[in-house]
Amino acid sequence: MREFLVVMVGAILVDNFVLSKFLGICPFLGVSKKLNTALGMSGAVIFVMVVSAAVTWPIYNNILVPRGLAYLQTLVFILVIAALVQFVETILKRFMPPLYKALGIYLPLITTNCAVLGVTLLNIDKGYSFIMSVVNSIGAGLGFMLALVIFSGVREKIENCDIPKNMKGLPIALVAAGLVSLAFFGFKGLFT
Repeated sequence: MREFLVVMVGAILVDNFVLSKFLGICPFLGVSKKLNTALGMSGAVIFVMVVSAAVTWPIYNNILVPRGLAYLQTLVFILVIAALVQFVETILKRFMPPLYKALGIYLPLITTNCAVLGVTLLNIDKGYSFIMSVVNSIGAGLGFMLALVIFSGVREKIENCDIPKNMKGLPIALVAAGLVSLAFFGFKGLFT
């Protein structure tokens, strides 16, 4: 149980995919303007991360490796993720149209979100068991959510500040993202 907790907390804080590994930056910058859209995107990403880990681990270990096809893992993982994103998109369009419209182009971009692919590949590279892969994916998704929620709060505060004209928009967002990222590097410790 302790090992699961260590992996979970590590994925959320220490090895945060957005703020420490810099994966998934596109939705991080694009959807973090409002808290509601940040939470909606986070929920979709958590779902896709967890289900893709639960689907890709057995495919890799039970189909690709025994047949000597492990080199196809990236291609197969991308196809699985794309199918899951289509499923999520269909569900949101049917049952949550306002959230579907708010996420816009960023919802299909989950397919190419390198954080989702990174989690599935990292689970294989670290040799995690099936359960540990799912735990790591949940932690990575919660870390993604934490990063988006924190940054959406920062961006909402920035909107009310007096910022020089040439720093408005993306420049100040990148500066703020850098500062939030630096704060998360403190979880890694001084010498790691």
